[in-house]
Parts: sequence; structure tokens; C-alpha cells
Amino acid sequence: MKTLQKFSKFLSNDTSVVVIAIAVVTFFIPQLMGWVNYQLFWDPVGNKFTSQSIILGIIMFSMGLTLTTQDFKILAQRPFDICIGAIAQYLIMPFLAFTLTRLLHLPDAIALGLILVGCCPGGVSSNVMSYLCGGDVAFSVGMTTVSTLLSPIMTPTMVALLASGTKISIKGLPMFVSIIETVIVPIAIGFVINYIFGEKKQFKEIQQVMPGVAVIGLACVVGGVISSQGANFFTSGIVIFIAVLLHNSLGYLLGYCAGKLTGMNTAKKRTISIEVGMQNAGLATNLATTSSQFAATPESAVICAVSCVWHSISGTLLAGFFAGLDKKKD
Repeated sequence: MKTLQKFSKFLSNDTSVVVIAIAVVTFFIPQLMGWVNYQLFWDPVGNKFTSQSIILGIIMFSMGLTLTTQDFKILAQRPFDICIGAIAQYLIMPFLAFTLTRLLHLPDAIALGLILVGCCPGGVSSNVMSYLCGGDVAFSVGMTTVSTLLSPIMTPTMVALLASGTKISIKGLPMFVSIIETVIVPIAIGFVINYIFGEKKQFKEIQQVMPGVAVIGLACVVGGVISSQGANFFTSGIVIFIAVLLHNSLGYLLGYCAGKLTGMNTAKKRTISIEVGMQNAGLATNLATTSSQFAATPESAVICAVSCVWHSISGTLLAGFFAGLDKKKD
């Protein structure tokens, strides 16, 4: 168990290295991660349920295993901070994505993919990044929890609202069902298990392994998307990479500004910056490749895939930058 815990810590500290390694290898050997896209069945609203959906569910389950009743007490004790974080999450990134699609004149399908990324909740690795950079971990967990719990309503609603500027019609129900299946249910199961067994020593040891499981899951999601969409990365043009870079970087900056404007301390400002800028692009990728709403726009998955890779890299880089500032002060 100790060996697994050390390996998990290594994976958590080097998330970007692991994700990049899988991405590069899969780009040259696509069949290596082809199993991730294997279709298992159709759900009642016409969404494809794939191996990737199960992997995403495992990632969210691992997050649920870390949630306790104390985390929800923290939410109740700090409603203002969490409220600011949720508002920033669902205003900054969606409207920033919409603005960039207009400024860069992105094709409708690509624009839809960027809007989808912007309307998803915070990234599954953001809690780890907040920990590494000296952020407020409890605040990070609270923001991720609330934005994820709101996602079945907010993500479909915001996508339908902002995509109305394109020629693509979007309905919220398929996305709502997909998020319930792959996000909310696994988190709820993990939380209940933690509630029942959380005080047992053996279970606490298992919990320490779960961050590594989440990193491996994220790497598999990235690998699966590159397996199916990697050939389109460079044929889609440099504008996709510019859009992803601007969306992510400005998200970090505006998130930090939101914390500064509301008088948050340094740790909270770092946390809200990472939480806002680092989206759950793995969820966006899963929605783009499995939801019946995106069947006619396969190109939207490309920008989701690029975001999935880049957000993992940039989150680690930003956490390292913040940690470096602390070392200089010391």
C-alpha cells in the first residue's frame, strides 16, 4: 500500500508530465488508446455510453471518496467565498469563450466546442494544483463541489444560451442526463462510501491512492481523444491553439482579479484563479464525443481535446509559478 501511495503522490505532483507523455505516445500510436472510445450502449436520451464515460465516472468517484460532511460544513460557513467562486466560474469562462469565438471568427462547430469547455465546471485536478501552490484547499474543494453540483443545470443552460449565436441548435436534456450519469452519481456514491467507512484506517490509506487514480484516468481521457481526434489537431489550424491558450490564460487572470476585487487573501486569490481558469475539459470532451447533441459536429471534440491537454499542463505551470514566488520570499 505504501508503494501505491508513493506512486500516487508522484502522479499528482507530475500530472502534466504524465498527461503529455500519454498524449505524445498516443499521437504516434493511436491504436494504443483506442479502447477508450469503445461504445458500450446508448442511454435513454440517445447519448453514447463509452469506456471514456466510465473512466470519467471513476475520476469523479475518486473525488467523491475525498468529500466529507466537514466539506459541506465549510460551504455553509463560507457562503460568500463560494458564491463569488460559483458566479465567477459560470460567468467568466462561458462569456470569455463566446467573446473569443467572435473575435477569432471560429467556425460554428469549433466555436461550440470552446463554449462547451467554458460552460463546464472546474477541473478535477484543480484541488491538487491549489495544494501545490499554497492555495486554500478547503475553498478549492468547495468551489469544485459547488460548480460540479450546479453543472447539470448550468452547463446545458449556458451552452444553449451562448450557442444560439451559431447555426447549431442545442437542447439541454441530453447534456443534463450525461452529467448526471458521469459526474453526479459517481460523486454521490463516493461520498456515501466515505461517510460509512471514512474513519477506518484501511480506508484512509486507500484514499491516499485515489489522486493517482484520478491522474491516470485524466491521462486515459486525453489519450482516448487524441486516438480519435489527434489527426485533426494540426489540420484544424493554429487558431484552435490560440483560442485555447487565450481562453485558459485569461481565465486564470480574470479569476485572480475576481478574488482581488472581492478582498480575498493571497491563498484564496490563487485558488479562485486556478478554479476558474482550469476547466473540466475531460467532461467537455466526453460530452462532445458521446452526447447526441454533438453528433452532427464532431469537430467540436477537437478543441475540447486540445483544452483537455493544455489545461493540465498550464495548471501545473501556474502552480509552480505561485510556489516559486513563495520560495523567493522565504
